Amino acid sequence: MPQFKYIARSNFGKIVEGTIEAPVQRAALDKLRSQRMSVRSISEIKSSGEGIISRQKIFKRGIKSKDLVIFSRQLSTLVSAGVPIVQSLNTLCEQIDSPSFKKVITAIRLDIESGVAVADALKKHPEAFSELYVSMVRAGEAGGVLDTILDRLSNYLELAEELKGKVKGAMVYPLVIAIVASAITLFLLVGVIPTFKKIFSSFGQELPAPTQILINFSDFLRSHILVVIAIPIILVFAFRKYYRTSQGHFAVDKQLLKIPVLGDLIKKVAIAKFTRTLGTLIKSGVPIMQALETVAKTSGNKVIEGAIIKCRESIREGAKIADPLKKSGVFPTMVIQMISIGEESGNLEIMLTKIADFYDQEVDNSIKALTSLIEPIVICIMGVIVGTIVICMFLPIFEMSQLAGKEG
Repeated sequence: MPQFKYIARSNFGKIVEGTIEAPVQRAALDKLRSQRMSVRSISEIKSSGEGIISRQKIFKRGIKSKDLVIFSRQLSTLVSAGVPIVQSLNTLCEQIDSPSFKKVITAIRLDIESGVAVADALKKHPEAFSELYVSMVRAGEAGGVLDTILDRLSNYLELAEELKGKVKGAMVYPLVIAIVASAITLFLLVGVIPTFKKIFSSFGQELPAPTQILINFSDFLRSHILVVIAIPIILVFAFRKYYRTSQGHFAVDKQLLKIPVLGDLIKKVAIAKFTRTLGTLIKSGVPIMQALETVAKTSGNKVIEGAIIKCRESIREGAKIADPLKKSGVFPTMVIQMISIGEESGNLEIMLTKIADFYDQEVDNSIKALTSLIEPIVICIMGVIVGTIVICMFLPIFEMSQLAGKEG
C-alpha cells in the first residue's frame, strides 16, 4: 500500500511530521483529519526505482479506451436506474479488471464521498478521463441531467471507439504486408544470393554488371546487417522526437492531408470526429466557446485544430460558425452549408450528428478503397523486386548457355 509523508498541526497546536499508509492521498487526508490533525502538506513516498520507472513511463499500464467505454455504459445504466453515484462507482469498481483503472475509480469514489463534485473528481485523472468527458459531466451536474448526459457520453464513446477500430484496421493491413514483403526481400538478399555467389565463382568468368551489383549489395548487407537494422530504428525515434514538437506536429499533419487516398481518409475521420464531438457537447448544454475549445484539443490533426481555434476566435467577435470554417479551406462545402443551415434553423446539433453519420459511412468507403488499392501496389512492388533479383541471378547462366551454343 502507498505511503504518504505529511506535516500537520496536532490538536494541541504542535507541528508533527510522519508517514501514513492509505490507498490514495484523499484517504490519507481523511485518516489524519479523523485524528484531529490540521494537514499542512502531504505527498506520496516513492522509491528511487519507482521514480525512474514513472519518469520513463516504462511498464506503466495506461487506461484502455475499451475499459472506459464499458465503464461509461455501465455507469450510465446504473445512474439511469436511480442508483446513487457513489454506490454505482463502488459496484463498478468491484467488476474492473485493470488495477490502474480500479485505483482511479476508487480515488474518484473517495473524492465524491468527501463532497467533491463528480466533474472535479474526474478532472484529477486526465490519464483516464478526457477534457471532453469532464466537460459533459460538468454540464450534466449543472443541469441536473447527469443520467441523460452519461447515456449520450456512452453512445459517443462507443461510436468513437468503433471509428478508431476501423482506422486501426485499415492501417494494420498495409503495415503487415510491408513487413512481410521487406522480410522476404531481406531473406533473398542475405540468405539466397550468397549461395548463387559460390556457384558463380566456380565459373571463373566475369559476371554481368547487374548481377555483380546485386552481389555487392548482398555482401554489404551481410557485413553491415546491424547498421541496416539500426538505421530504421534511429529514423523512427528521430521522427517521433520531431513530431512531438509543435512545428513538427503541424508540418507532418499538413503533409499527411496531401497524400492521395490516405489524406482524404484522415480528413474524413477528423471531420466525423469534429462534428460528432461538437454536436454531442452542444446537445449536452456545454457553452459553444468551451465546446469548440474542447473539440480543437481532441481533433487529432494540428491543421484542423488550428482551423477550429480560429473559428472560436471569430465567434467571440460575433461571427457565425460556418463563416470562419469556410475561410479555413479545410472543411468541404457540404459540411459548411449543413452547419450554416443548422445555425439558421436552430438545429445545429442535429445537423452536426447527420454530418458525422454521413462521414462515418464515407470513412468505411475510404478504408475499403485504401485496402483494395494497397494490395495490388504491394504485389506489383514485390513482383518487380523479386523479378529483378531472379533475372540478375540467371543472367550469367543465360550468357554461359549462349557461349556454349556458339562454341558448339
